[in-house]
Amino acid sequence: MSNIIEIKDLVVAINKKEIVHGVSFAVPEGKITAIIGPNGCGKSTTLKAISRNLAYKGSVTFKGKDVSKFSRKEFARALAILTQSPQAPTDLTVFDLVNMGRFPYHSFLGGTTPEDTEAVRWALEQTNMTSMKHRLLVTLSGGERQRAWIAMALAQRPEVLFLDEPTTYLDICHQLEVMQLLARLNKELGLTVVMVVHELNHAIQYADEVVVVKAGSLVTTGAPKEIIKPKLLAEVFNVQADEFECSNGLKALVPVNLI
Repeated sequence: MSNIIEIKDLVVAINKKEIVHGVSFAVPEGKITAIIGPNGCGKSTTLKAISRNLAYKGSVTFKGKDVSKFSRKEFARALAILTQSPQAPTDLTVFDLVNMGRFPYHSFLGGTTPEDTEAVRWALEQTNMTSMKHRLLVTLSGGERQRAWIAMALAQRPEVLFLDEPTTYLDICHQLEVMQLLARLNKELGLTVVMVVHELNHAIQYADEVVVVKAGSLVTTGAPKEIIKPKLLAEVFNVQADEFECSNGLKALVPVNLI
């Protein structure tokens, strides 16, 4: 299994305060990687730094090439990122939003190409949003809106998709809908997915690799079923949890008390 992204000795400071302290890990190509940890531990900051949305010290490479060597548009063709609770104008339609994903392929004076049209059609189809393409974003449910944003990211035709807490504010049904969509895109398209998640059972159920962060430092990495255990919750989250086996054979954790 090859790594598509490698992070070495990542240090991120905001307003002269160091948030991420020398974190190193790799993202396996064609897999789903989940970054987990307590609130304020540096998960989102790490994701933003890797995607070149925050200044950092250390090394971040994409397919062996330092990410700083990519042009802005070249990098956007390789990697798409959905931040937490993204915002868009109230009069924007789903189609308009998804079409914005084609920006990395446009020249300054260039118009819409047949490739753009096909990419938008494909992205809408992949996310089951074709029938809603003329709807205003403000009229969509939370789950539908998140699928529209994912469609926009897919229209970039990226090799890697970053998501910062993709199920925030969604009910259980729509959380499952989004997670199953990401799993399908990963499996069918070979799309590499890196996501910050709060719901640890999502990491257990859907991720191939987990990166655990606490207080801006790396705790451990590895397969979720081997790492996300009651002992980890006690050490990282100060929570006592019970472990159960689900009908699909995977484990689930239920917090029962504070430590």
